Amino acid sequence: MAENTGQDLKAEKTNVLIVDWDGPSDPENPRNWTLRKKWISLTAVSAFAFMSPVSSSMAAPASAQIADEFHISGSLAAMTVSIFVLAYAVGPLALGPLSEIFGRSRVLQIANLWFLAWNIGCGFAQNANQLIAFRFLAGIGGSAPVSISGGVVGDMFTPEQRGQAVAIYALIPLLGPIIGPIAGGWIAERSTWRWVYYSTSILDAIIQVLGTLFLAETYAPFLIERKARRIRKAMSEEESGRVEVRTKFDAAERHWKAIFSKAMFRPITLMLHEPILVFLTAYSVFGMGVLYIFLTTLPSIYLHAYGEQPGIAALHYIALGLGLVFAAQTNARLLDRVYRHLQSKNNGVGKPEFRLPTMIPGTILMPTGLLISGWAAQKHYHWIVVDIGTALVGASMMFISQSTQSYVIDTFSLYAASALAGVSCLRSIGGFAFPLFAPPMYNSLGYGKGNTVLAAVAIGIGCPAPILLWIYGERIRKASRFARKK
Repeated sequence: MAENTGQDLKAEKTNVLIVDWDGPSDPENPRNWTLRKKWISLTAVSAFAFMSPVSSSMAAPASAQIADEFHISGSLAAMTVSIFVLAYAVGPLALGPLSEIFGRSRVLQIANLWFLAWNIGCGFAQNANQLIAFRFLAGIGGSAPVSISGGVVGDMFTPEQRGQAVAIYALIPLLGPIIGPIAGGWIAERSTWRWVYYSTSILDAIIQVLGTLFLAETYAPFLIERKARRIRKAMSEEESGRVEVRTKFDAAERHWKAIFSKAMFRPITLMLHEPILVFLTAYSVFGMGVLYIFLTTLPSIYLHAYGEQPGIAALHYIALGLGLVFAAQTNARLLDRVYRHLQSKNNGVGKPEFRLPTMIPGTILMPTGLLISGWAAQKHYHWIVVDIGTALVGASMMFISQSTQSYVIDTFSLYAASALAGVSCLRSIGGFAFPLFAPPMYNSLGYGKGNTVLAAVAIGIGCPAPILLWIYGERIRKASRFARKK
């Protein structure tokens, strides 16, 4: 061949050219991109990840209008909001593995177009059944960033750099459920619920355009396969007949037939055979359920207990947002600093377990926030006390979410998208189901006792989690087919 690309060439003996990066400093490797290029791509992914939860939660303050127009109530009315999250249990099972075959960018953008089409349809729904069906279909497309975003972070950043990147991309999706209800509250007060869907569709169309312009592909096997295609195209007929060009990632699962076999079921396989994922998912299910209980019940607390109008009541979501932002900024600095400190004490060898110490504040803040917010609402204390408890719950979600996602990405590396898809699947079921039983629970027990039950569960599940993983995590990983062994 006229062109030397730095790959191992075995044509003399085996007639096989193995395509890889051109050394550790290859500029095409996303790990070697400039910080500017990395952060542009991360911002684009975060914008997609922001859009879905905004749409998911923005309908909550308008649910009363929807219930009145379609003559529904109770669990069916709650389902018009939470059905979107149920789709998160389905979409990532396909979209995560697909991103490992066709690339992150292409799958993310096609899924977003699917979301946009059905989200527009929600605005034109004529009955509750149509709205629920359209919301579910929109949620499937909107679920793509849940699993793919983590894979993008793993593609571009080394474990030592990953903490701050995870902190940013994990913050933006969690801000969606804060900004969405605030906007939805004012829309419900000043306009009709249909504008919830019209406005989110307009914003999503803008994000789609920006994503098309700025979201670069990051998945290494896809990029190297693209490089291999360029080499095949440049070869002469004689060379192509004599030399077979492969990538170092070539395997049966890299071809389209794997969509219907191994790759499609990898998230389920990981969930069934990886005890670490099962353990983390149990806590994630509960955490997501608590978050969506807050998202769906906060308006009723301030409407009924404090007599506020929908627009003003929605402003209390700012408390949840402040907790998220404070914890994100704190943890962004702690994640990498703690990791590097523990790595240096371990003879320079990093471990996924070094992400666990920053989870501990979250396991303490969650039950504390639940108790403060629940009993303050029950006793009709000043609304600022409820907001303080809500902020603590928001902070706990950020500490737990960032540490958990960093741990999963570090542990499963190349299969991070599938692993996060598996976690997201069951976690989303919690986000769908918890708001359905929350109103009967609060009607029966009140906010104080109801949140006390939740706090007790948070202590029982959450507090042992980082300790057990710290002690047994490495031992479990060594028995895994997919996880890192160090």
